[in-house]
Amino acid sequence: MHNLIFRMENIKLGLLLMIVGMVTVFAILLIVINLGKALIALVNKYAPAEEKKKAKKIVSQAIEPTIAAAIAAAISLLTQGKGKVTKIEKI
Repeated sequence: MHNLIFRMENIKLGLLLMIVGMVTVFAILLIVINLGKALIALVNKYAPAEEKKKAKKIVSQAIEPTIAAAIAAAISLLTQGKGKVTKIEKI
């Protein structure tokens, strides 16, 4: 009986330590997330992103126009119109 009481106390202590540890990790993660968001906001405030310039279509003279058009069509299809071909080079 005496041995059982010690086991129960150990289990209670183990559970308490586990809960305290999990709460501590959760609190630290919340702090890290909020500090990261604050840093992002600070950087965006004082160093805003540069405006994106429109990409011009540049086709290398070594590539035939029909092949360049096929490549551009394939990229447009694969990226659902979000990708643009800016330069084509032979490797």
